[in-house]
Amino acid sequence: MKAPLFALIAVVSALFGSTETASAQTRFKLDGEYIIVSGGPALKEWEQYRTENHQHDKWWGNFIRTARLRVQELQKMSDNKIKITWLVYKNGYVNRQDEDGDPLIDNIISVRDKYKINLVWLNTGDELINYLNTGQNRRSVKVTGFEYFGHSNKYCFCFDYSNEVLGASKVFLHQSDLSKINRKVFDRGAYCKSWGCHSGESFTSAFKRSTGVKMIGALGKTDYSDTWKMILPTISSGSGRWTN
Repeated sequence: MKAPLFALIAVVSALFGSTETASAQTRFKLDGEYIIVSGGPALKEWEQYRTENHQHDKWWGNFIRTARLRVQELQKMSDNKIKITWLVYKNGYVNRQDEDGDPLIDNIISVRDKYKINLVWLNTGDELINYLNTGQNRRSVKVTGFEYFGHSNKYCFCFDYSNEVLGASKVFLHQSDLSKINRKVFDRGAYCKSWGCHSGESFTSAFKRSTGVKMIGALGKTDYSDTWKMILPTISSGSGRWTN
């Protein structure tokens, strides 16, 4: 029997003002490509200069574990029929594995092998845009989902935040670069979300203007502290919320 064209997953929706925890509302086509992006972790070399409660990424795997969790959810919900490509900012993990003394790159590759997904190493913002535009034959393989796990501010995805410079990023995707994305690469019903801090304050609006596709983002900070419990990021306490 031919697989259904659409798979509809509705668990907890940010569209109705609630917070998303263990899952997310997702609509995707099984004949398209679902893209997940993981930014890199901060280095303890730099973060040691912050007060304890303001330090980032004490554990290296915040943006890897959450991406893996989404892969598991999507595969389960689609009966392993969904095509997933995982783009990972490599230099951040090369730097962190030198600091930690652990084979982090091999750990990431093991996730690829276990879940049989396509892994693409990423080192610049332009490489992300180029993959969106030409990584597949976009006339036949549309992007049906796009999710980002990593550091961000209201204007940028910050792939190497506090990895080479304390509290700053040298490698990022700024909202002014989004116009380089070919609007035709996205399926009209694509589900897009940034799980980084503050994206809903400007970046997601710029994404919609450039691509024609809505992106969910956070007003305020996101919290990865329960990642080790296999829980997706939540909005930090206070007045923050998800918005698109």
